[in-house]
Formats: sequence, structure tokens, C-alpha cells
Amino acid sequence: MAEAKTVAVGLSGGVDSALAAWKLKQQGFNVVGITMSMWDNSLPNLPKIEGRSGCFGPNEGESIEAAKKIAERLGIPHYTVPVSSEYSKQVLDYFRSEYRAGRTPNPCVRCNQTIKFGALLQTARKMGIAFDYFATGHYAKLDFSTPDKPFLYRSADNTKDQSYFLSRLSFDQLSMVKFPLGGMLKEDVKALAREIGWSDYADKKESQDFLECGDYSVLFDESDNIPGDFVDVNGKVLGKHKGIVYYTIGQRKGLNIGGQPEPLFVVNIDVAKNQVVLGPRSVLQSNVVHGVGLNLMVSKDSPTLQKQLSAQIRLGHKGSPAKILEMDDNEIKVQFDEPQFASTPGQILVLYDEDGVVASAIIDK
Repeated sequence: MAEAKTVAVGLSGGVDSALAAWKLKQQGFNVVGITMSMWDNSLPNLPKIEGRSGCFGPNEGESIEAAKKIAERLGIPHYTVPVSSEYSKQVLDYFRSEYRAGRTPNPCVRCNQTIKFGALLQTARKMGIAFDYFATGHYAKLDFSTPDKPFLYRSADNTKDQSYFLSRLSFDQLSMVKFPLGGMLKEDVKALAREIGWSDYADKKESQDFLECGDYSVLFDESDNIPGDFVDVNGKVLGKHKGIVYYTIGQRKGLNIGGQPEPLFVVNIDVAKNQVVLGPRSVLQSNVVHGVGLNLMVSKDSPTLQKQLSAQIRLGHKGSPAKILEMDDNEIKVQFDEPQFASTPGQILVLYDEDGVVASAIIDK
């Protein structure tokens, strides 16, 4: 009989990763739990909020302890894998540099690409942890059977689907991955947890926040708080802003600009002039989006690339019909059938063919 394969499961301390590990053990795999440690006390001003969890913050120890308890229940080994230096460079520094450049990054997408499916696994292997596959509690599906079709798909639960967050992962990264919950609904995952006696995890409060405190301003230095002018699209000064890192394209709230004939939105951030340009909603409507850092999830000659696709320009965007106008190894230009609101530089453009992820890129303009 062939020896059972080993799966390292990224345990976060929540119900999803716990049930992913449980399912894989039921399927006969050797399961090892690994939890990444990112907190390094480098942000002493980040407050510790009792009962609140997030990816990065001083409550990390509680999540690690919860992951250890899951491993104990399952009877599997558990390891804490330190990735704080990589996280600081690849996610936090990237986040800061993008905002300072007038762009709006997605830190969760960046973390998946560089840390969770990158540095975490590399460091685990350096620690001597041997495994054949890596699994997480993400809601997504994989299918590598047809080369000219996508290999990453939306999950069965559209309300919890996380394929957008995984869209920057390469074929090599995903080829060794398992998503045990991809075919399940969240409510069924919780029901299964209760059925196996894990009600405490089924009813546990969950957080999807990047930071525990939810306040991005703690990531920036006092030197980033450089006031400048709010101007309209013609350059007329409308007021003062408190620093460009506090604003993003499409933002309306928190501008504190009154007495205007119509609502104003952030339509551009001019870093060189330290100006935040405001304008009416109509200025933010566009049919064409340009992206860089193309990540193609089908073969270059796939007929899928000639089809009408659905394009998503941020997490909360439902997707809209679009076609690829131009594409090379690094860049892509997409035209929507209808104008879209606030395609924001730094955010992620993801193209879908039905439920399959065709490509992703970082919106440039």
C-alpha cells in the first residue's frame, strides 16, 4: 500500500481552517498544522483591542493558541512559523509605499501571493517540516485538467468566495494546494463543526480585517501627515487635506468640503503637487482599464481570451461584461461594455470566464 501523503494545513484558529484539517484527516492524509507568526511589536501605537482579531496585531498570540488547541483535538503536530520580517517587507512596506504613491493596494491579496503561499511554506520547509501539499480554509476550487481553461474557480458559496483574493497566485503555487471547503457552503461548514462537537468554533466570532484595530493610519509616520490642497478638476483650491495617504480614488466621505453644487469624490491624487483632486461622480466613469503585473491563468493561446468575460475591479465590485483589448506578458487593457465607477490604481483587476479566473493584474490607470 502506498504511503499516505502529508498535507500542511494553515491553521488560523478559526472554524474554516479547522474543518479543512478535519476533512483532510478523514480522507486519510497525514495532516500537520502550521500557523504563521507576523506580529513583531514594531508598531507600539497599534492598540490591543480585547475580543478583536485580525491578521496583524498584538492579539496574534490568542490566534496561535487557538490553532494549537485545534491541532490537539485533531491529534496532529502543530508548528508556529515565523514570517514577521517577510511580512513587514512584502505587505506592510508595500502597503505604505503604494499609499504614498497615491495608489490603493489590497494587502490581503499581497499577503496571499508573497506570504501565506510563499514565505510561510519556504520557512516551514527550512524548519524541517516535510509535506506534499498545502491546504487552507479558503473558499475556492481548483481544476488543472484542461490547460487552455482556468485552474482557479469560484467556490460553491458565492457569498464567501475568495477566488478574488487568490487571483495573484501562480500555477506553481496553486499546483500543490488543496481547498477542502471549496465545494461547501459556509452554513454547512458550521453545521458540520457542530455535528462533530466543535460548536465553540462554529459560533466563534470571525474577523476578516487586515489590522486588528481597523485604523490604517497607525501604519504611517508623522512625516506622512503633510497637509496640501484639495483642488477641483480645473485646479481651483477648495480646501486643505491632511495628507494623501488618507485618501483613495472614489472616496466621498471624510472630505469635509461643503458648499458645492453637487457631491464631490476623489478623482485623482497628484503626489508631485501633494494635491487631492475632487470632482463629480461622472469624472470617475470609464470604459477602459489598464493593468500591469499580469498573472495569466490560462494558456497564452487559449480561446478563452477572445471571449466576453466578466471583469471585477475591486472586492466589492460584482463584475461586469468586458473584453481584452490588448495584452502582453506584463500588461493588459480591458474594455467594459458599460462605464465603471472608480477603477482605482493599486486595486486588483480580475477577469472571470463564468466561475473560472482567467487573469489578474494590478490596476495602473
